Amino acid sequence: MKFELIGIRGSLIDTPDFGKLRFWRDGALIIDNGVIAEVGEYDTLGKKPRTQEIRWIHHTNRVVLPGLIDLHAHVPQYAAVARGQSDLLPWLRQHIFPLEREFTGPKGRKQAPLFFTELARHGTTTAVLSTAIYEDTCDAAFAAAEKAGLRIVMGQTMMDVGSYGQHQPKKVPSISLLESERLCKKWHGANRGLLEYAFSPRFAVSCSEKLMRGASELAAEHNAYIQTHLAENTEEIEKVRAQFVWACDYTDVYEKCGLLGVRTLLAHCLHLSDRERQVIVQTGASVAHCPTANLFLGSGVLPLDAIRNGGTHVGLGSDVAAGPELNLWQVMRSCIESQRVRSFYEKGIPVPSPAEAFFLATQGGANALGKGGLIGSFEIGKEADLLVMDLAAMLPYRKNSKSVADMSPEDILSLCIYRGGPHAVVESLVRGNSVFRSPEPELF
Repeated sequence: MKFELIGIRGSLIDTPDFGKLRFWRDGALIIDNGVIAEVGEYDTLGKKPRTQEIRWIHHTNRVVLPGLIDLHAHVPQYAAVARGQSDLLPWLRQHIFPLEREFTGPKGRKQAPLFFTELARHGTTTAVLSTAIYEDTCDAAFAAAEKAGLRIVMGQTMMDVGSYGQHQPKKVPSISLLESERLCKKWHGANRGLLEYAFSPRFAVSCSEKLMRGASELAAEHNAYIQTHLAENTEEIEKVRAQFVWACDYTDVYEKCGLLGVRTLLAHCLHLSDRERQVIVQTGASVAHCPTANLFLGSGVLPLDAIRNGGTHVGLGSDVAAGPELNLWQVMRSCIESQRVRSFYEKGIPVPSPAEAFFLATQGGANALGKGGLIGSFEIGKEADLLVMDLAAMLPYRKNSKSVADMSPEDILSLCIYRGGPHAVVESLVRGNSVFRSPEPELF
């Protein structure tokens, strides 16, 4: 069966390389069976003789971008955004563990689908997520993600030290490993590859060596991802040092347990030594930078240049609920502003440009997932994960505002970062299929 071609017209912006901005003011994408078949100026592609019909979607004053990629968030925690102002560990005990403890049974299964609607509404087409320690709601979350049509990497949270679960402590590691493998076998590669599994030991403070080694072995066996937290908070680092006296530092715990590799995502990584950063480079692990969460909990500011200069792939994460919102435009803004603050007291600190921050939320996130050749920019042959934004919704006075024709691509992207959000999202698409469309009437 030959599918009809879809043509999307608008101002196209992407960043195929760090800081490299590409722009087609009146551009067009031709999508064939979910894949970008052509990209260029509308006048050229629209007049090209064809034997196959194109269904054009014209967007007046619309900006077309690669779908946003969120490398780190927690499904059960969304209800607790902006709650509490304490440091990481007391915040987890007071606000998050009680919430996650309830993310099971009918209540948890009812909540799970709502999260994926929110992701699509915010323009996020790919996300790396953790659930709670319960198999039933992780399974329900995967089912909801499949129905939503999003590109999702996800896993059941694994904990066996100070767990909020009801299992006997000696049974927790084996139960967690058994349930996680069962979920992996069911969902890894499901929905034509849009869904993938991530074995998810929460962090070393809440995991035994046995659990972490088991997660590593299962991830290798099933070619799945691994996600965890690393060096987010100084108190956390001290607890790891006391808990794993045989390790020379926090990163060494993960390395010796086999958790580090090219399919490993490490959230935060704020307080690392040069040795630890070098280990991450050598093992090929990637970093999820979560600046809104780092600021909300007062954890610190990532030395972004030191992480990137070593060659480590870095993307952005909302880290809901430590991050107070799913809006990745605000995460980009915090990425820029946190490095700007560093530059006030550290000489020579590079401040990311809007194009560089946008790279981290698109192509950079794709590279971190090992999907740089699949999504993240407007290359022919890549899958059509796209975001369409309404320029007028981001400008003052809305309908009386200037058009795309009056603005530079740098100004358009800066406007998205400083004023973008779900109010401006017209449509989100994964593999060319609409996963969210604004109820606002479309302008052609």
